Amino acid sequence: MLRRTHTCGELREAHVGQTVNLNGWVNSYRDHGNLIFIDLRDRFGLTQLVFDKESISESILHAADKLRNEDVLAVRGSVRVRIGGENPKLATGKVEVVVKELELLNKTENPPFLPDDLSQLPNEELRLKYRYLDLRRPAMQKILATRSRALMVTREYFHANGFLEVETPVLYKSTPEGAREFLVPCRNVPGTFYALPQSPQLFKQILMVSGADRYLQVCRCFRDEDPRADRQPEFTQIDLEMSFVRREHVMEMMEGFVRHFWKHMLGYDVPKMAVMNYRDAMEDYGIDRPDTRYDLKIKDVGDIVSRTDFKVFRDALEKGKDRPRFNSKKGVIKALRVPGGAEKLTRKLTDGYTEFVKTFGAGGVAVAKVVADAASPGGIKFDTGVAKFIEPVKAELVAALGLSAGDTVLFVADTYAVATKSMGELRQVVARDMGLVPRPGAEGGPWNFLWVVDFPMFEKNKETGKWIAMHHPFTAPRDDQRDLFVNADVEDDVAIESIVSAGYDIVLNGSEIAGGSVRIHDREVQSKVFKLLGLTPEQAREKFSFLLEALSFGAPPHAGIAFGFDRLIMHVCGTDNIRDVIAFPKTQIGADLMTRAPSAATEAQLKEVHIKSTWVPPEKA
Repeated sequence: MLRRTHTCGELREAHVGQTVNLNGWVNSYRDHGNLIFIDLRDRFGLTQLVFDKESISESILHAADKLRNEDVLAVRGSVRVRIGGENPKLATGKVEVVVKELELLNKTENPPFLPDDLSQLPNEELRLKYRYLDLRRPAMQKILATRSRALMVTREYFHANGFLEVETPVLYKSTPEGAREFLVPCRNVPGTFYALPQSPQLFKQILMVSGADRYLQVCRCFRDEDPRADRQPEFTQIDLEMSFVRREHVMEMMEGFVRHFWKHMLGYDVPKMAVMNYRDAMEDYGIDRPDTRYDLKIKDVGDIVSRTDFKVFRDALEKGKDRPRFNSKKGVIKALRVPGGAEKLTRKLTDGYTEFVKTFGAGGVAVAKVVADAASPGGIKFDTGVAKFIEPVKAELVAALGLSAGDTVLFVADTYAVATKSMGELRQVVARDMGLVPRPGAEGGPWNFLWVVDFPMFEKNKETGKWIAMHHPFTAPRDDQRDLFVNADVEDDVAIESIVSAGYDIVLNGSEIAGGSVRIHDREVQSKVFKLLGLTPEQAREKFSFLLEALSFGAPPHAGIAFGFDRLIMHVCGTDNIRDVIAFPKTQIGADLMTRAPSAATEAQLKEVHIKSTWVPPEKA
């Protein structure tokens, strides 16, 4: 084989006159009479090849005449200045290679789509089935290269700051950490199973007890949950832990990493990151990962509209009226002012908003437009929807929401949990409908980084009504909350709901890119957490005996965080689909269309690991 001396993206005017060997795929073929032109492609770029029918042998000409897209070639030829003028779209556009020798390394079958055809991408199902062809596209090659560089940049920062890279097991012990686990049967011990790790959480805490001091791992994690655009059943995270630190130390180190990463990947100088309290995020944005690139803030107007005769509002406010302000079961009225919405938000859109919030448990969206009216006090009045009900409190609403003519006001009335969640999700939809979400590079900066801190330590499971840890069961209470938590009655819902954790998330443009917490190294606190979560001392020892034992042998104060590596790459590459940045992703139902996984196991395989499937195919049911 003519082994390459240069890549297809390397040749420049300085190479003119040299004899070179190139290897790659045929990207395009053009026959111009006496000349055949071929663009040869590899992951580094394109080079134009020229076959001069008057100066090459009959055998090479015959072979060249039969070449088609995606054939694999090796060629030898001389570099010359491109005849006919430069192609400014190519890095190699000033030169071309006049071919003297040709080897056909592999003749392709007729491909289902061509990697160079960017006019219309094939559907995702076809792309995933033939992923090896899809990955040949220059855009996908660029993503793979970006991902590789990001790994190097990540390791560079943490190695320079004293972190040890340590691998932890993939065959793991099943532990109740939140998401459903993937189980792996153990052949050597019949009836037992490993679990694939949702994260290396327990092992990285063990490493801190072991004296590793600072730990780093770029690891694979597995969660058997429903996929979505930014979620996969297996994913990559940058996992980190530090000893002898408190929350502010971790935040300082990780903010340094964010600056290092964005500077080296995109040349962007990340400013000092803002810090937002969880409660403020929920009150103003209705979500704990707020997108602060646009200024649509939610307001609680319950005190104002409680004086109206609108039954929907009054009934909502009767719910849990004696509960504390932020109690999830307390009735509230949330309002969102949409500047310019009177013109842009059509009846069809606002009717759709009602159906949208119903998916989060709300009954609907009440709508009012603000229109100019010289005869009305203040020169404006409410129109359409619930206008007649809220007109008596117009002055108070105008002052509270900053209303002016041309605005639309959206209201959701329900319990604090339902209304806040519904309005937080609706806010994002409205922002897109109003064209308020800026694209990267827009004026004002493309990246809004934000720390969200002071999360509740626990929340109620909607289905079971039992307490669950908002982060995970090893998250410590904030320093000033320790004694409050230890002394709290586990039956006192109000007291437990008020406990604040030492957790922290990094949010970027409305996407959580990292989350972590100070860990519990105090056995009294850890035991109280397990008790609150419904684990008896015996169950806790069964599930976490090795961790509890480790904590009893001189555990240092420690804290950590994990970055969603795939989400980082999504942001850097400007895509909102996680499947775009993973070489071999799964579909929305967790299937690998290329390898056809998951697939059925044979009876012999099942027998070998001592299990039997209870699933019955529909046709045999």
